[in-house]
Amino acid sequence: MKVRDAIHSATPALQSTDSVEAALGLLMEHHVRHLPVVEEDGRLAGIISESRLMDAEGPESSVESLLIGRPVSVPPDAHIFDAARTMVEHDLSTIPVADTAGQYLGVLRRHDIFDQFARMLSTRQSGAILALEVDSRDYALAKLIHVIEQNEAKVLAVASELPEHSTEKIRITLKLNVKDTTRVRHVLEHHGYHVVAAFGEEDGELEELVEEFVRYLEV
Repeated sequence: MKVRDAIHSATPALQSTDSVEAALGLLMEHHVRHLPVVEEDGRLAGIISESRLMDAEGPESSVESLLIGRPVSVPPDAHIFDAARTMVEHDLSTIPVADTAGQYLGVLRRHDIFDQFARMLSTRQSGAILALEVDSRDYALAKLIHVIEQNEAKVLAVASELPEHSTEKIRITLKLNVKDTTRVRHVLEHHGYHVVAAFGEEDGELEELVEEFVRYLEV
């Protein structure tokens, strides 16, 4: 999934000549804490935060006078994972998209990125989610999928979280096409996988978890 496919066209950019008052109004209107700032020629000037605007000398100050440092952005052909990493590194609620010449192309919201992750993890499809832990030396994706699919289940999506230290376990999240995972969990435990939790085995449980997380992101 490329960044260009997730650009949110309804969220505007600020002009460098806009006032602090106008900028705060747009932030409130679109429920974000950051907005990109664009020059008259369409080049990305930077990104402004709500806290930076609140520290301005007065409501009529220009946004341009508050910009510091180099503009943070992601290129349109980057993967959505790259955008998520940059957003987390800089603690942003939105991130500008710009080409190699610095021309502003649009903006990504945190919600948009989460929505793409949700699709990639098949959260809207019927089935359960399993959270596992396994020793690093025992982890092999092909083996894990083989074990599951030998027990009348299919893996719709998989995500893994590598440990910070070699002595820690790898954390794995699986989306399956079945709701009853009793047999699968038993077999996984037998093969050395520790099943930490199971979600979505009751009707509506998984959708409620997704909706709750979306609400959290929008706060």
